[in-house]
Amino acid sequence: MASLDPATVELPTERPTRVTAVYVYEAPVRLWHWINAVSITVLAVTGYLIGSPLPTMSGEASAHYVMGTVRFLHFAAGYIFAVGFVFRVYWAFVGNHHARQLFVLPFWRRSFWIGLIDEAKWYLFLKSRPKKYIGHNPLAQFAMFFAIGIGSVFMIVTGFALYSEGAGPGSWQDHLFGWVIPLMGGSLNVHTWHHLGMWAILLFVIVHVYAAIREDIMSRQSMVSTMISGVRTFKDDDPD
Repeated sequence: MASLDPATVELPTERPTRVTAVYVYEAPVRLWHWINAVSITVLAVTGYLIGSPLPTMSGEASAHYVMGTVRFLHFAAGYIFAVGFVFRVYWAFVGNHHARQLFVLPFWRRSFWIGLIDEAKWYLFLKSRPKKYIGHNPLAQFAMFFAIGIGSVFMIVTGFALYSEGAGPGSWQDHLFGWVIPLMGGSLNVHTWHHLGMWAILLFVIVHVYAAIREDIMSRQSMVSTMISGVRTFKDDDPD
């Protein structure tokens, strides 16, 4: 990942001034990001309650149907999450260069690993000045490739495998994902790994939110507002 090398525009000043804003994230990517954030939140809360159900409530179960509602919300959010991921893969092919960064990890490039180590030093407060990147920096790209790219596939596959037990033999969920249960050693193992996957994604989300806010405050480019407007703004004219 190369550092920013913006073009210059001539202004009526003594010297040329570098462009300080670049359109990075297209509208479909931004929409997917926020829908995905809501889906993950619903999935995490309802998934936790499915794994650790609420205490039994007094009265007739038909008057409450709490866990039925929890399961419905989990399944609905799961479908939205899965459909959104398929759309995001599609947009990686038809969108701009930055739309593909989530699914492409340039591990063969020496510059990528140098940039990753450099960013790690910045996040560990071992550097006082970070580099500027138009899209994701190498460390963010590395983390999102595994957490969102591979992690999403794992959660979708194991989630639909568990769902196939309720959908029953012969359902499309059983045909496409039923093989996962015997492969992983049984339903209980799939439940366990699916639950652990939820905690792994939540850990990533916590770090992701912290890093985004920290970058907005301490780095040389915008972060949170970029995922709202799509435009990344820079705080100085120095490309390095």
